[in-house]
Amino acid sequence: MKQIIVCLTLVAGMMMLGACKEKEKSGDIIAPKYVPKTLEAPIKMAEDHQTDNVTWQGNPYTIDIFRMPADSLQKVQDDNGQQYVDNLIDVKIVRKDGSKFFHKSFVKNSFAAHLDEPFKRNGQLVSIRYNEVDNSALEFSVVVGMPDAPDDLFVPLKMTIDRQGAMRVEKDDDMDMLDYDDDDEDDGV
Repeated sequence: MKQIIVCLTLVAGMMMLGACKEKEKSGDIIAPKYVPKTLEAPIKMAEDHQTDNVTWQGNPYTIDIFRMPADSLQKVQDDNGQQYVDNLIDVKIVRKDGSKFFHKSFVKNSFAAHLDEPFKRNGQLVSIRYNEVDNSALEFSVVVGMPDAPDDLFVPLKMTIDRQGAMRVEKDDDMDMLDYDDDDEDDGV
């Protein structure tokens, strides 16, 4: 009986040593197969409507800003060739009595004098937002950006409308978020 117990103990010990043996490692790396992104129909941003009630020069005004995709505009595209519909943004400033003080529809080309060539060609008018009353003028932020850019490439602009309804646009140096280098495109990167 002792021999059977000794034999069983030896067999169990050998099985345990065999189980602890390190498995042979393979140098194969299993990765998912690359599937190129299929292009969709031109992508549109959602419509957006903003209303701000402000007091300017002691009088109440309502600022309505409405962004809508405009199929009539030339399509823009990202680096993968995906097309996007550019936007039209309508800005209306109305006095308390309902009369229009200012009304204009903007497209990306409205700001072309302040854009580099890649933004003129493939940028998208993303937004116009009311900021504040500054030096007796209404100040707005304007953004023209690259569609679906992974690092949010955009050009920040400042638009002001004075008491006579005259509009002025300039680059917004305060935002300092433009991370775009025109030389990258020339390098084929």
